[in-house]
Amino acid sequence: VQLQASGGGLVQPGGSLRLSCAASGSDFSIDAMGWYRQAPGKQRALVASITPIGITNYGDSVKGRFTISRDGAKNTVYLQMNSLKPEDTAVYYCRLQRTGSLYWGQGTQVTVSS
Repeated sequence: VQLQASGGGLVQPGGSLRLSCAASGSDFSIDAMGWYRQAPGKQRALVASITPIGITNYGDSVKGRFTISRDGAKNTVYLQMNSLKPEDTAVYYCRLQRTGSLYWGQGTQVTVSS
């Protein structure tokens, strides 16, 4: 399994970004996928996750603004981020969870600033 996150960048407050995670070796029928983020000086925290049967879960601070989705044909998971705030600034990581194993991508920087 290899995870490659992309789509980060600099955006103004109120703007949008879409992150992608190309997950080679994944099988969304058995893998739970998630996006996590880590800001400087803070612990890595859940942003959003999706189970093999499509149940989604979001961190309280992003509910109603972020949406996680996946495309099994492309082995890709997405994170649509709208109404971005400066406090969303962090490195965003993709994670794959399979029974007994966890895999992490390399992270993509998101900076929300005017």
